[in-house]
Amino acid sequence: MSEKKKIAKGLVVQGSILAIAGIICRLIGIARRVPLTNIIGDIGNGYYAGAYEFYSIILILSSYSLPSAVSKLIAQRQSRGQYKKMQKVFEGALLFAIISGGIFSIVVFIFADFFATTIMGEAMSTMALRVLAPTIFVVALMAVFRGYFQGLGVMHFTAISQIVEQIILVIVSLTAAKIFFNVGTKYGNLMMNENYASSLGAAGATIGCGVGALCGLLIMIYFYMHNKRSIERRIINDATKNKDTFLDILILIARTAIPMILCSVMYNICGVVDQSLFNHHMIGIGESDMKSFFWGVYSGKYKLLITLPIAMANAMCSAIIPSLTASIENKDYVSARSKMATVIRVTMIISIPSAFGLAILGKPIISLLFKGEIDLAAIMLAYGSVSVVFFSLSTLGNGILQGLNKLKTPVLNSLIAFVLHVLALLLMLKVFKWGIHGVVVANLLFAVFVSVLNHMAIYRTIGYKQELKQTFIIPLISGVIMSVLTFLTYFLFTKFAPDKLALFVAIFIAVIVYFTALILLKGINEYDLSLIPFGSKIYAFLYKLGIYKDEL
Repeated sequence: MSEKKKIAKGLVVQGSILAIAGIICRLIGIARRVPLTNIIGDIGNGYYAGAYEFYSIILILSSYSLPSAVSKLIAQRQSRGQYKKMQKVFEGALLFAIISGGIFSIVVFIFADFFATTIMGEAMSTMALRVLAPTIFVVALMAVFRGYFQGLGVMHFTAISQIVEQIILVIVSLTAAKIFFNVGTKYGNLMMNENYASSLGAAGATIGCGVGALCGLLIMIYFYMHNKRSIERRIINDATKNKDTFLDILILIARTAIPMILCSVMYNICGVVDQSLFNHHMIGIGESDMKSFFWGVYSGKYKLLITLPIAMANAMCSAIIPSLTASIENKDYVSARSKMATVIRVTMIISIPSAFGLAILGKPIISLLFKGEIDLAAIMLAYGSVSVVFFSLSTLGNGILQGLNKLKTPVLNSLIAFVLHVLALLLMLKVFKWGIHGVVVANLLFAVFVSVLNHMAIYRTIGYKQELKQTFIIPLISGVIMSVLTFLTYFLFTKFAPDKLALFVAIFIAVIVYFTALILLKGINEYDLSLIPFGSKIYAFLYKLGIYKDEL
């Protein structure tokens, strides 16, 4: 295998580790949100979303981009053999996390009522937001450990901690939500407040976030201590001098992290701004009693399902930043372009059929998973699932630009897209009167704007031209073929089989049809197959069938 293929395969493997972990965590998250929705209801989901959306923004400001920033700095120093400086970066990042995580935790705890009531327009989210406050500090520390190992190219430590964190989160949050909801029902009857149970249940659900994060942190500390001897050995053998002070490191981390933080804020602040604008709009038109219900369906059903395939892009983004950084440090632009092409192609091969699948089978999937409102969420998926493709592209674009040391560019692009997104949302709410459907469309437009701006910036930076046929056109054609046959399969099977069985058969047929079409149309070539396990054997089999003409 050529060196180019080995590098690309390593990148895909590392990305795949995080992708698999991300997908497992998303599946666990769905497994949690399904019974959670059934416990606290769509209105309770609205309260939970009000707290969690704001918490997510604070998490980004305090720590969310620390793994990417730390991994980038660690990768730079490892590529130069500067292990003393690498360790200094890690220690400085811990100090940065303690300061930022501690301050934001205290602020959120004290001002939770103001944030929930005034900013989010959802006073009943106050309890849930206050419970989430300590988690901010724990997540900040955990982010540094994850970034450290990702910078070293060790992705499975992060993957293990993510999965354990999610499992603990599910167990604790569902248990606490049930207990708190039952208690809230009793007190709500005494207080003559029928929504108190949903509010207290949402607060109980957030307890799992803190306990899960603490377990994830303890696992990362264990991995670090287990590898401490080898870490110290490399530091002792490092002959380079380290004159950096902790102040120098803090400034360096801030300069690296802040652009990434601002970029992530632009992405996630959309949820906060969208909910705030939507809630205040509903209050203004006299439908305040329906705002939590609509947002609960949007965030707890529609948004939850479309984020599952986007986990692939997030994982590939985490994998490509340190790898691209190393290529740029060595001025190997050919390798950099090859890595970019690989991760974009692999991600599109997954995200395009995912978007089609959610659009076609959205209603039966939602019916299988959730109680309550089904039709509204299914309609959202029918036209909003295409955002899976554009959010994947925009996420990858951000990671690529950060790996190319263009830290400010994705921030500017996201800011421009955010402004256009807000204008579009106001137009849809105030002029077109689209309500919650306007939120879905505006969210999609944000991803489209960022994707286009990022692609233009990448081309200007490194002269990268996106290959279209195998990356987009063939997966798109394969997705259309898959959609037609999948719909027909589901429609026919529902005539004589239970809906659940028809759904599983349709999903199985969708996977087979899509990848068959992809292979027959040669959307996957010899090079792509060489990047996956047993790829050479698969290629040899397809060669014997006459699908590929050149022998491997």
